Amino acid sequence: MSIRIGIAGISGRMGRMLVEEVAAASCPLAGGTRSGETLDALAIASDVVIDFTRAGAVQAHAEALATAGTAWVLGTSGLSAADEAAVATAATRIPVVYAANFSAGVTLVLALAERMAASLPPAQYDAEILEMHHRQKVDAPSGTAIALGRAVAAGRGVDLATVMQSGRDGHTGPRETGAIGFATLRGGQVVGEHSLLFAGADEQIILTHKAFDRRTFASGAVRAALWVAGRAPGLYGMKDVLGLA
Repeated sequence: MSIRIGIAGISGRMGRMLVEEVAAASCPLAGGTRSGETLDALAIASDVVIDFTRAGAVQAHAEALATAGTAWVLGTSGLSAADEAAVATAATRIPVVYAANFSAGVTLVLALAERMAASLPPAQYDAEILEMHHRQKVDAPSGTAIALGRAVAAGRGVDLATVMQSGRDGHTGPRETGAIGFATLRGGQVVGEHSLLFAGADEQIILTHKAFDRRTFASGAVRAALWVAGRAPGLYGMKDVLGLA
């Protein structure tokens, strides 16, 4: 049976690209929403909804999709703790793929970051994350940078919130052992660049991913939509989609 895919924010830059990728996958397009429209009707008409809209809409979308019993592929960044709680609640009723980045390359980088962090003692290797995006991006650090930080924290067995350092300015004093640092750059039309540095006294290891076209995110999201359709309720990630979990 063909999977009916709906697109939240269908008239946006990512939405238009998703329309092309859905067609390339030979799936029927159930429709889409535009700015200011609710998700209720689209949720009923779709088997899966792909959502790259805005953080402020996440809680309403979670309720609409859970009520309709429709699977959700969510790539919106900048979510608050309350937004993430709404996603988790929805995942008790529907299958949700929630990812900071739908690129296969980034998914592999996240897996490597966790393994490297587990092998490189924080007392000997400082972890720093550098990211750059286009000038229109409204949240910082990026969702992918946060995901990298969480991967490092998981490898070290700590909670990111307790060791995260972002926006250093002025006389900060020496770097705290075990901290995970973040630096953000914005400018031009950079699609997305992320680097994770482990800096030791005698060596430095840098893990870098650069995206040159947003299509990698769109194709990854459609791949996630095809995977999640018909799954049991639960909160999944791209590691599950790629068979890395």
